[in-house]
Amino acid sequence: MPWFVFASLLPAGLLALACGLGGPWPLLAVLSITVFVFFMDKLPRATQVNDATGRALCLTLAMVHFPLLALAVRALAAGQHLDLLDKLLIFAGMGLFFGQVSNSNAHELIHAGRRLPRRIGVAIYVSLLHGHHVSAHLRVHHVHAATDADPNSAPMGMGFWRYCGHVLRGEFTAGLRAETTQRARAATPPPAWSHPYIGYLAGAAVALICAFLLAGTRGVAVYIGIAAYAQWQLLLSDYVQHYGLRRRVLPTGKPEPVGPQHSWNAPKWYSSAMMLNAPRHSDHHMRPSRAFPALEVTPETMPVLPHSLPVMAVVALVPPLWHRIMDRRAARWQDVA
Repeated sequence: MPWFVFASLLPAGLLALACGLGGPWPLLAVLSITVFVFFMDKLPRATQVNDATGRALCLTLAMVHFPLLALAVRALAAGQHLDLLDKLLIFAGMGLFFGQVSNSNAHELIHAGRRLPRRIGVAIYVSLLHGHHVSAHLRVHHVHAATDADPNSAPMGMGFWRYCGHVLRGEFTAGLRAETTQRARAATPPPAWSHPYIGYLAGAAVALICAFLLAGTRGVAVYIGIAAYAQWQLLLSDYVQHYGLRRRVLPTGKPEPVGPQHSWNAPKWYSSAMMLNAPRHSDHHMRPSRAFPALEVTPETMPVLPHSLPVMAVVALVPPLWHRIMDRRAARWQDVA
């Protein structure tokens, strides 16, 4: 657990210093979540699995998330002590942190067995103006992953930039449709005001009002920019982790059960620790309730990316390069399946 704590909290601490002090801290903050991660992944370290729940770290990261987000909005919109380069570096660092660390933490929390951690995870997504992802992830992605029914599972040949438009159109409506269908099946129809999407939209409105109170219209613009950057990181993660992998259709017309071959994994030790083992994706899909420290990777049965998840996310931004690296690998796993 110590490496999970260090890798996930180090960027948060440096970003807080960057917002407060400027100077060398903005550059150090960005390096801590990019270059430093890249070189730490190069160090040899055996993959470790333990039975810890990791819940204390998840709650700590949640407590860090909200004040750090407010600090970012205030510093970027009204920080007179920061020059333009400082603000650009802080913006980049915040987007990377919220998109890679806070997103991974919220993802872990919405899968928790208890209600309070789940609600905290929802609140994190809502604070990033992405509350509908909770419904789309739980009700659609985990049911239909690696099929055409899941807008977050990219088929073979689809580039990332086309995928962005596909998900932005499909994720919101797919989650809404799934939630509405499930509520309609209830023996006693729940009140309309309890629909999760009303909570997502109301929470987003409250968050935007808070940004305005912190730093006026400039604060709102900064806040929307940070949230959009974080959402973009999430889209990259989903794209990379499911690209080109499809479940076979059984004679019954239904897809085969989700197996280890239906998600890409990137078990590089340090980036995985920073993202709470989110890159160990196959095990998560097969056992969604398993705590992140216990997730495993078996390369013999699970597709493994040639580089870490952050590196592959950068590659995905250049579709011709991505297809040259990934299409043959995805085709090989489809042949195995």
